[in-house]
Amino acid sequence: MWIMYIMSIISIALAMVVMILASILSKKSINDREKSSPFECGFDPKSSARLPFSLRFFLIAVIFLIFDVEIALLLPVTIIMQSSNIISWTTVSLFFLFILLIGLFHEWNQGALEWAS
Repeated sequence: MWIMYIMSIISIALAMVVMILASILSKKSINDREKSSPFECGFDPKSSARLPFSLRFFLIAVIFLIFDVEIALLLPVTIIMQSSNIISWTTVSLFFLFILLIGLFHEWNQGALEWAS
């Protein structure tokens, strides 16, 4: 029992040493003006903040978030398959994917996915 405790402490200490060494060795010592300035979506942060902002950026970000959350909801579906009724699992999964596809086709028809317009 003590051997497992000691081995886990050694492995944690070894991992910490490796992470600290990687952090120290990966630092770049060259700082230039562009790298040290904040990046604000391609805009100069020192200019006026009241410049018009394209809503295309916002729309693409919202669409990405919506579909990203739905992908995260799809991941547990494969795990649930083993412990549920196959017919109900198939029905619910196909219904969820159908709703996703309807949303995707709606965005496509509305032109939200076309960047150059």
